[in-house]
Amino acid sequence: MTAIAPSPRLVLADRVLPRRLATDLALVAGGALLTALLAQVSIPLWPVPITGQTLAVLLVGASLGAVRGGASLLLYALLGFAGLPFYAPQPDGSHLTGLVALAAPSFGFIVGFIPAAAFVGWLSERTWDRKFLKALATFAGGSLVVFAIGLPWLAVVTGANLEQTLEWGLYPFIVGGIIKAVIAAILLPLAWKGADAIAARRD
Repeated sequence: MTAIAPSPRLVLADRVLPRRLATDLALVAGGALLTALLAQVSIPLWPVPITGQTLAVLLVGASLGAVRGGASLLLYALLGFAGLPFYAPQPDGSHLTGLVALAAPSFGFIVGFIPAAAFVGWLSERTWDRKFLKALATFAGGSLVVFAIGLPWLAVVTGANLEQTLEWGLYPFIVGGIIKAVIAAILLPLAWKGADAIAARRD
């Protein structure tokens, strides 16, 4: 059976694993699960804590490419909406699901994860994830895609004006976003070096 939307462009997953439909489906599911897992991780930081959710989006998109990365985050969004405790927990530890999640000010960011992963994957298919500076630009761009969708959603749901929207949905997350982009920009080139070394020994 053929793989999902086969592409001649190589991303990290294709350097490690052969392209097969079963492999692609497993990678898409695995990316959704990784995002759900990292969404539960919170690191205290002023003025708001950092969660691992966006870091997972960047890593999944870069590792799987545009189509599989976008599909993985779409699956993540759908499974969380359907009732699984996949989204980042609320302050009381609960998880929003279904229409309650849809009406939340933060749901636009979850929607934004899908094109963000696809965007990062598209650039990674063009080798932008293999050197630190290009990878940093790639992941910073992916984060901007999330905000480009999440902020208007927040404004519509809350009725906030532009200043309030930026105060609630952008400014508190700038430091965390930079940290996550740097982490991803360090990890992906290192992962490529490891994958190339393994492939060289295998060949």
